[in-house]
Amino acid sequence: MDPTTRSARIAGVFFLITFVTSIPALILYGPVLNDAHYVLGAGADTRIAVGAFLEVILAIAGIGTAVTLFPVLKRQSEGVALGYVAARVLESTVIAVGIVSVLSVVTMRQGFAGADGGAFVVAGKTLVAIHKWTFLLGPGFCAGIENGLILGYLMYRSGLVPRPIAVLGLVGGTLAFAAGTAELFQVFPQVSAAAFILTFPEALFEAVLGSWLTFKGFRPSPITAAMTRAAGESVAAR
Repeated sequence: MDPTTRSARIAGVFFLITFVTSIPALILYGPVLNDAHYVLGAGADTRIAVGAFLEVILAIAGIGTAVTLFPVLKRQSEGVALGYVAARVLESTVIAVGIVSVLSVVTMRQGFAGADGGAFVVAGKTLVAIHKWTFLLGPGFCAGIENGLILGYLMYRSGLVPRPIAVLGLVGGTLAFAAGTAELFQVFPQVSAAAFILTFPEALFEAVLGSWLTFKGFRPSPITAAMTRAAGESVAAR
């Protein structure tokens, strides 16, 4: 398998992993995110731990997509490709903060289960609020900017994937950024029909791109030709 095909397939698998871990994690967090008195109740700690584990995988896979694609994308624009890596790392860092906040609620519940204290409820609500904002700033803003706008631009200019896929990324990233801005200024809630409609194209782009890279790889282009030629020359030199 040549280096470009290998890079495409690895990146595609990473994209599919991010897609299949993000939504289930949020669903699993339901009890702690939706119950203000979770910290004082019986809890659903195993469920929350599974959600946290999925988000850990999500953060790792997110960085994996950027690191895997960077050697290819830098041939189109090294500065923009580096920006994509930096934004992806930032998103994963923000996600990690959200994981810590949710697991902290679980730790408080285990230590103070059954306690009759409003202070614990306030602390739990604070930690849940931190997760709410990390969800907006990480998978919301960052994903729209990095995967939609930056990666969509690089894919469009390089021709590594069909143009309609790249255009979907540009459109999806723009709409996701608009949704994040509207949510930031409380035009509508984070979990709402409007938010879903505006962020769906971005999610669809990641799913389509991941599937294309996994099963089709990069389209022939000057970038892939140069990388294949360089790999052949390296083998011949040995």
